[in-house]
This record gives sequence, structure tokens and C-alpha cells, in this order.
Amino acid sequence: MAVEETRVLPAPVLSKALEAYVDKLPGMMGKPIDTSVYKPGVPDRNKLQEDAYTAAGGLGSLVGPDAYKSFMSPYQREVMDATLSEFDRQQTIGQTGLRDQAIQAGAYGGGREGVQQAQYMNQGAMNRAQLQAQLLNQGFQQANQFANQDLMNRQGLGTYMSGLGAEKLGYDTAKYDAGILAAREKEYEPYTRMGLIGNMLASINPGSFGSTTVGYQPSAAPASPMASFLGGAAGAGGVLGKLGIFG
Repeated sequence: MAVEETRVLPAPVLSKALEAYVDKLPGMMGKPIDTSVYKPGVPDRNKLQEDAYTAAGGLGSLVGPDAYKSFMSPYQREVMDATLSEFDRQQTIGQTGLRDQAIQAGAYGGGREGVQQAQYMNQGAMNRAQLQAQLLNQGFQQANQFANQDLMNRQGLGTYMSGLGAEKLGYDTAKYDAGILAAREKEYEPYTRMGLIGNMLASINPGSFGSTTVGYQPSAAPASPMASFLGGAAGAGGVLGKLGIFG
């Protein structure tokens, strides 16, 4: 009995594409993905941040009881020394005046003149100490004001530098992440490409191509030796019988 079978075969160009696609798969399946090329990480702190941290570490010298000392101006010391020198000169002049008055009054060297000189010297010493304290306090207040202002300026600059550093770190991080993504895409590119091609091949409908009908006649089963012999013998017996050989 003839058997007829219909097969829907893809176009030759599609068959070649499928064969090429399947040939690529074994090599890709045996190749591990190098995940180290897109390992996540964080960029190092930039120079702006490092400088801000260094500057912050140096702010300790601008606080405390001795913070003002580095802001004491040499000019302040010169003014103080000049003022005290002038005071001493005036004190000497006054002392000389008292002596001259005592001499004119004939009381020089007397007890009264000695008392006046002692009182004058004591008062002068007190006035000099007050003047010196006033000058020192004035210098301290100015130096302390300068120290506070410098501290505020440095803190403001540090905040500004830290902000710029953070902004730059954000940019560096985004750039680093973009590089990581690019490395990952590069590593996965062969697999992505094969996936896209596989999807495209799978989406092609083989029925859109012409079908091929293949018909065939199954071959008869070969006769066994015994069947061939019996068939031959029967034929021979009939012929010989007709010839009268077997009676």
C-alpha cells in the first residue's frame, strides 16, 4: 500500500540560519561569564574632599585658650611697647618736677618730700599696670576676633570644598557606574545577540514558505529461502506433471 507523507520544510535560507545558530550554542554554553569586568565599586575620594578633611583636622589650633596667640600682631606689641615707654617718660618727668619743687621749697630730702615721691611712684605703677592691662586686653580681643573670623572663614571654605568634592564624587560615581554597565553589556553582548537572533528565527512561520509533498511506495518484504523453494518446487511440479514425468 502506498503511503503519502506531507512535510512542511523551511526555506533553504532559513535552514542555513538555523544550522549556523545551533552550531554556535555549544561553544557559548561552555564559556563562563567573566563577572570581574563589571564588579561594583566606589570611586576614591577626590582631592577636594581630601583637602577639606586635611583642613578640618587643622582647625583644632583655632579653638581653646591659646587660639588667639597666633593672631597677635607684631604691630600690637610695638604699639604697646611705645605706649608704655611714653608713660615711663612722663612718669620720670613728673618725678623730676616733684624733686625740683622740693628743692625750691627747701624740703628736698625731707620726710614730706619722700612721702610725696613714694605716693607718686606707687600711683604711677598702678596707672602703668592698668594701662598695660588695657593694652593687653585690647590686643587679646582683636586677636580673638581675628581667630574666630578665621575659624568661620575656614569652616565656610571647608563646607564649600566638601560640597564641590561631593558633587565631583557624584559625577565620578555616575561615570564609574556607566563604565560598569558598559563592561557588563560588552560581556553579555554575544548572548544578547544570540537571544535576539533566536527570537527572530522563532518568530518566522515555517508555513509561510512553500510546502513539499513527498510520496513513496514501501518496498515489499523479501521472500524467505523456504518460501522461494516451495514456490519453485510447486512450479516445477506443475510443469513436470504436465510433461508426464511424475506419472
